[in-house]
Amino acid sequence: MIFSPSGKEIESLQAEVTDLINQLPNLQHQAWIRRSLSTIARMAGEDFDRLDWKIISASLLDMERAFQLFYPYRHIRKIVMFGSARLSSDSPEYLMARDFATAIAKQGFMVITGGGGGIMQAGNEGAGAESSFGLNIQLPFESDSNPFIAGDPKLLTFKYFFTRKLFFLRESDALALFPGGFGTLDETFECLTLIQTGKFGPAPVVLIDIPGGDYWYDWNAFIDKQMMRRGLISQNDPSLYTITDNLDVACEAIASFYRVYHSTRYVDDRLVIRLKSELSDHNVEQLNAAFSDILVKGKIEKSQALPQEVGDQIDLPRLVLHFNQRDLGRLYQLITDINTLGVNSTAAHPEQK
Repeated sequence: MIFSPSGKEIESLQAEVTDLINQLPNLQHQAWIRRSLSTIARMAGEDFDRLDWKIISASLLDMERAFQLFYPYRHIRKIVMFGSARLSSDSPEYLMARDFATAIAKQGFMVITGGGGGIMQAGNEGAGAESSFGLNIQLPFESDSNPFIAGDPKLLTFKYFFTRKLFFLRESDALALFPGGFGTLDETFECLTLIQTGKFGPAPVVLIDIPGGDYWYDWNAFIDKQMMRRGLISQNDPSLYTITDNLDVACEAIASFYRVYHSTRYVDDRLVIRLKSELSDHNVEQLNAAFSDILVKGKIEKSQALPQEVGDQIDLPRLVLHFNQRDLGRLYQLITDINTLGVNSTAAHPEQK
């Protein structure tokens, strides 16, 4: 059956579009809105199938609802927890994940899970509904939400995995991964790939197992033997993650990452590193001596907000450098040194995403 809109529906749509276009000059992000509308208009002229339009419409709806969900919490740091959905609530891994979520919520993080059972349920239970989100997925078989996030307004069900994955990473400031099956390893490798290619982060990644557990150590042995020794990854890539079976170490790895470091942005061809406290000139000299190998040109320099950082209300000291955008493991080592050299700051997290 082919749907054919009525004359009134077409008139209503025309009125809505006209009204939106008339508002454009007064809208805050008019350039990006205009670009989005232009893309849709161009696509409307293409010979796309009905299924193509269903994908476009449903994915946009997924994103609209997710943007609305997270916007009120944009100033709060968040951590995503991944792991097996098959673990029972009395398993050591579940209890470890629950305790981790409790501890990290006390640090001020909100926890994001997939909203299901196992490690996801442990994350929502440990953090509590007030401090957690559930990003569920619509499946043809059961995909019920766990009882600790079910019915909460911060539970959202996505139609597509790709839009769900987008928001897992877009909204997270840290990643905690627990033992799991194919899905967990898929998430692990995808996250590390996006970090390694500069598409996500910098953000701390912690691979957590129960005390004495060897899940991630065996995984890391594979990485070392089959990737590192063959030259398939950089010698510095293990700096992208921390493996531990100790909750205190896991929480400290995340807390220390943001001790002085705040966030990064690219402005033209320069990487801008925002800091919670200013480094001394001597500290910057130390960084230049240690990390000249990742600079395309020039030096690491102190700076205030650049003129091009339009609309950026974060009044923080900065370091500016021409990063080669390739050696991400070394960039993480640079952040570690910044956090070691700098003065600890207790400033809250004001980042606007």
